Amino acid sequence: MNVFAEAFAWLFDPANWAGPDGIGAQLAYHLVFSVAVVAVACVVALPIGAYVGHTGRGRESAVLVSGGLRALPTLGLLTLVALAVGIGAVAPFIALVVLALPSVLAGAYAGIGAVDRRTVDAARAMGMRESQIVLGVELPLALPTIIGGIRAAMLQVVATATLAAYVGAGGLGTYLFLGLKTRDYAVMLGSSILIIALALALDGVFAIVQRLVVPEGVRAGRTDQNLRARTPRARAAMG
Repeated sequence: MNVFAEAFAWLFDPANWAGPDGIGAQLAYHLVFSVAVVAVACVVALPIGAYVGHTGRGRESAVLVSGGLRALPTLGLLTLVALAVGIGAVAPFIALVVLALPSVLAGAYAGIGAVDRRTVDAARAMGMRESQIVLGVELPLALPTIIGGIRAAMLQVVATATLAAYVGAGGLGTYLFLGLKTRDYAVMLGSSILIIALALALDGVFAIVQRLVVPEGVRAGRTDQNLRARTPRARAAMG
């Protein structure tokens, strides 16, 4: 039996899914842990990104900070935080929040900053306050880009959360490190398949959400533009 067959045999063995240390429990933990990390990153980064995108102030600093955070080696950061706060779930949680911040921040300030200034000026002319403009005008228009940033952060976190097991925090990475330690490559491959499947499933969900949050007016505008762009070609094709 090759290693792929052994990996799928391990995955589909009901005995491996039962109990608090089973695949089902570790999969649920991995998912909840990743969602909690991205939620905290959103709480921190979205208001900052909205401020930068709306006012245009601090954009260069936001770009520099995002680039600097992206350049940090996750395993090195995880080890450093674990040495500071101890073994457990706190260290990987902090390290993964730092990893998720750049994508969420970039999505927020890029999305809100890209809203047409004439639309913002028109909202001001109607007497809307700045907070009303951000929440009622800019945020809905920027939502697809913001969701795109959160989607990228989620994919990074789900993939990198395997390192949480490195400091004893559990999750699907537990099987990776266990298989590496015992040289059980079928278990390593099976856990990798699970992580990839989870990442693809979440990516699919976010892709649907990103499509659904496009404002109706923007969608209609795109449709009109497409129709106007296609008309000459259609006429040419028809002779």
